[in-house]
Amino acid sequence: MAAIATGVSLNHISRESSDIRRLADFYKEIFGLEEIESPKFGEFKVIWLKAPGNFALHLIERNPSFNLPEGPWSATSPVADPSHLPRGHHICFNVSNFHSFAKTLKEKGIQTFEKSLPDGKVKQVFFFDPDGNGLEVAGQ
Repeated sequence: MAAIATGVSLNHISRESSDIRRLADFYKEIFGLEEIESPKFGEFKVIWLKAPGNFALHLIERNPSFNLPEGPWSATSPVADPSHLPRGHHICFNVSNFHSFAKTLKEKGIQTFEKSLPDGKVKQVFFFDPDGNGLEVAGQ
């Protein structure tokens, strides 16, 4: 059976937040994402960030009247333990400086959980952004 879509690629991932500036500053500092021009929607604010390649992260101002949980930490039973992330929702970034990256996270006081793929070739570190969204960074 042929797929309905052709030429598929990931365009962006969005994160909703009550403080998009704080979240943008986190992703710029930790991952070096670049803030790019974003549309002016009028009724809500957005900040668009870009990584090398074609990956974009869109940060969208939260609408409190929607009553959606802002992130895992604001849910009914929040879980702030990064050791749960390998089996939970997360975004993964690759880095070429894995060991110094993981060390710097710890120096910044960010709680992390490290492991490797079963073959031991890929190292992984899991942690949360300021809104409680799960993140993974993989490297050699």
